[in-house]
Amino acid sequence: MDRLLYVEDDLSLIDGLKYTLETNGYIVDNARTVKEALSFYQKNCYELLLLDITLPDGTGFDICKEVRSQSSTPIIFLTASDEEISIVRGLDMGGDDYITKPFKLNELLSRIKALLRRSAQFSKADRILEANGVKVDVVERLVWKKGILLDVTLVEYKLLCLFMRNPNHLLTREVILDRLWDGNGNYVDDNTLSVYIRRLRSKVEETPNMPQFLMTERGFGYKWIVK
Repeated sequence: MDRLLYVEDDLSLIDGLKYTLETNGYIVDNARTVKEALSFYQKNCYELLLLDITLPDGTGFDICKEVRSQSSTPIIFLTASDEEISIVRGLDMGGDDYITKPFKLNELLSRIKALLRRSAQFSKADRILEANGVKVDVVERLVWKKGILLDVTLVEYKLLCLFMRNPNHLLTREVILDRLWDGNGNYVDDNTLSVYIRRLRSKVEETPNMPQFLMTERGFGYKWIVK
């Protein structure tokens, strides 16, 4: 049975959502502050975290940052803020999904199931991915380029793993969003995805402006060419 940590301080929301999650087979712990959430996290093993952004002693971003320094436990942000800057910040810090309030419970349950399923698939995958001088340890979530450890965000890491697991295959924007954000990535437009691709190229390509590996087929998508 999967155990979730639900971080929310709004009493009007806690009981209802906690009850729904528990009736769907999850074990749920509720924390109302950053301090309490981190205490729960250090004492227990969780399959997924649900984080509100605004908390009495900090933000869900603070929790995400601390968790990401230790593990790749799936994280979903639940918040009333739908500003693009907050969404991008949450994803770049290591969030796996972002749902704005109010939301439909069935949608949340579907996203939780999809994220847990994808997390299980990742955990079963081969530990090492390697091509074009790039090496990825999918267990430790580390990336090297010609032996040099790279500083990559979680979104960049996910994109790289997706491309390296599908070498020489064209991946459309729709496929990328479906694999990374379960088809609910409408808030990530073409420009945003292009930014992530440029950032990744700047780290894995010898000459980012003249890429050899991460290629663009304009109007269609992207392809990781193995040479």
